[in-house]
Amino acid sequence: MAKVKKCSVFFCQECGFESSKWMGQCPGCKAWNSFVEESVTTALTASGAKAVTRKEAKEPAVLSQVSLSKEDRVMTRIGELDRVLGGGIVPGSLTLVGGDPGIGKSTLLLQVCQQLAEQNRKVLYISGEESLKQIKIRAMRIGDFKDSLLLLCETNLGIIEETIKKVAPQVVIIDSIQTMYNENIGAAPGSVSQVRESTGVFLQLAKGLGVSIFIVGHVTKEGTVAGPRVLEHMVDTVLYFEGDRHASYRILRGVKNRFGSTNEIGVFEMRREGLVEVQNPSEFMLSGKPQGASGSVVACSMEGTRPMLVEIQALVCQSNFGIPRRQAAGWDFNRLNLLMAVLEKRVGLQISGCDAYVNIAGGMRLQEPALDLGIMMAIVSSYKNRAIDDKTIVFGEIGLSGEVRAVSMAANRIQEAKKLGFEHCIVPKSCLDGVDSLEGIKVTGVSNVREAIDLI
Repeated sequence: MAKVKKCSVFFCQECGFESSKWMGQCPGCKAWNSFVEESVTTALTASGAKAVTRKEAKEPAVLSQVSLSKEDRVMTRIGELDRVLGGGIVPGSLTLVGGDPGIGKSTLLLQVCQQLAEQNRKVLYISGEESLKQIKIRAMRIGDFKDSLLLLCETNLGIIEETIKKVAPQVVIIDSIQTMYNENIGAAPGSVSQVRESTGVFLQLAKGLGVSIFIVGHVTKEGTVAGPRVLEHMVDTVLYFEGDRHASYRILRGVKNRFGSTNEIGVFEMRREGLVEVQNPSEFMLSGKPQGASGSVVACSMEGTRPMLVEIQALVCQSNFGIPRRQAAGWDFNRLNLLMAVLEKRVGLQISGCDAYVNIAGGMRLQEPALDLGIMMAIVSSYKNRAIDDKTIVFGEIGLSGEVRAVSMAANRIQEAKKLGFEHCIVPKSCLDGVDSLEGIKVTGVSNVREAIDLI
């Protein structure tokens, strides 16, 4: 008969590394002071060895005999979500949805339940944070639901596992993974061992029963999913819900996706009736742009296969302090310092004693180097107090020697600019060969920063 032995084990909160003693630095991820102590239970046989359950071996499948069809994906009828997922929900997949508190994770997944229930698909919504009445109040704000949506308020992993096997739903929502606990583990809910064990159980259910499971995960102050880093490696897809909860917009970004691209984003607007898709994010981001103001320029960033026009704002003024202040909102701070150093060295602008503030209007955070030229043009426009034409759009990557380097999918960016009524495009000269002539829009190629500045 197997005996149960309790012991204390130290886990790394960052990567889940297990150790029998506390360590200052984790050997796995090199993080400092990340070990926490948790008590675990182990089943032992009479001889003292761990109990092992033998299972029958399965026959391996031949790759050429595995068939696929379009019906293998389940469409949620929420276009932005389907785009990020790669074309819909894959049966048997495990998806992790992370985001700040109040950002709209539960609202989005409840809307997914509504759309799937409209297709007569059985959906099981399991909540460990809200009661049935609280879920009902939120559901009334979204709209009507069919009877194929089932609700369960439970945190015991054993009960949840048996319920999923008994009900046999097609889609399961777990809200949230930090509230689930396994009775065989002595650690508290939300700990490293509990989160890892719970995710492992849901992974077996998804792959074994062919159930699509969505897991809601809380995030830390650094913006990553709370719990061990191994949690993101176990799931098939990781989605992050970004944005300011006090603003109306929300951005759903795919960080990991085994069934599609990880560069796609979905844009939503939070309204009283729930999250509403933004069909044209470029027009949404440019709403309210000032006319004839210096330090403002429109640039184009590619998010997956979607070109997105954004307004870049810059403010440059003489500093009253010994050390000038630099601040960037929605852009990499170190990249801003690099671009200002290129301006001073290659162009000769004396801006080392100036304060510089750069903002991506709309609250988006972008990292594509194609915005380099737009940020540099906005800085020069503010420094010289010269407004850039409102019908002009710029994009291009800047090198350390001041050259303007080529960017990908230039034709798609120009086509998007023409669609929104822009008349002039300043692009890298090396991109002109791959751009077809378009009526109604002028395309100018530049090879270095000085040529671009002379166009202001």
